[in-house]
Amino acid sequence: MEQTQPEPRFSPVLVLTFGVFAISFGSIFIRLAYNENVPPLVIAVWRTGLASLFLLPLALARKRAELAQLTRTDWGWALLSGGMLGLHFGSWVSSLLYTTITSSTVLVTTSPLWVAAASPFFLKESLSRPLKIGTAMALVGSVAVGLGDVLAVPDGRLAFNLAQPSGANPMLGNGLALIGAAAAAAYLLIGRRLRPKLSLLSYTAVVYGMAALTLLVATLSAGEPLFAYSPRAYLLFLLMAIFPQLIGHSSFNWALGYLPAAYVSVAVISEPVGATILAILLFREIPGPVVIAGSLFILAGVVKASQREAEALRETTGNAA
Repeated sequence: MEQTQPEPRFSPVLVLTFGVFAISFGSIFIRLAYNENVPPLVIAVWRTGLASLFLLPLALARKRAELAQLTRTDWGWALLSGGMLGLHFGSWVSSLLYTTITSSTVLVTTSPLWVAAASPFFLKESLSRPLKIGTAMALVGSVAVGLGDVLAVPDGRLAFNLAQPSGANPMLGNGLALIGAAAAAAYLLIGRRLRPKLSLLSYTAVVYGMAALTLLVATLSAGEPLFAYSPRAYLLFLLMAIFPQLIGHSSFNWALGYLPAAYVSVAVISEPVGATILAILLFREIPGPVVIAGSLFILAGVVKASQREAEALRETTGNAA
């Protein structure tokens, strides 16, 4: 018999809306941290590290027996999954140093597409018609966004505009965002082996902790200092950990228990829309017509391609305590 979900204390739609609002601030906080001369890896390690420091004590207090049952193989998968999550954050945070907020967030949000595309190889699932259509749409959009920041449309004709502001390198930034999307897809696929054994609290605590550890090793290896930044920088680290990391992602996972997964997946890819609006208001960063057109293709492609994937993710993430 199917288990009936208890009546929620809050409106799932309202919680989901607040989650989109919270997660949309992620790229904004990162850009503000760059203004405080904080390197990308340092931003990523503080964001994941502070979130881990909040989750790990809770997991140890409430789920100690559950964690104790993990085998050495399980911990190996957790390390690999956390490493991919660390690569995701390191690449994506770095991308915002070189490209626009719109391009970066749109490209990094294509991870559900890559999960769906990799499923036939790792999960032995066939390529569905929605997946083929969505992949084609997203590929067209990715090319448009990837080139959009170096293309101009004077008098209705396309022309390359290679003169960029100092420090900007859109092609590099867009490439890093795509690496971040691929790493997030790997994190989700690997996490499927571990997620059914753990509650949401235990899983996020373990994987965020592993991601923070991976980023810490990378940061120290690069010789980047973890301290000696402005008080405003540390406030931004804290805001990143609380809003996009803890509140944003937790809101999506909670909403999966009450709303259709396809509905939630559409909300997840609303992040670039919210981030773009905030970038326009705060930084006067207005995307060009090529980037806008490409972004619409990508978002529509992700929605189309991830229809079946969303239902599978609901089964593995939405039904656990």
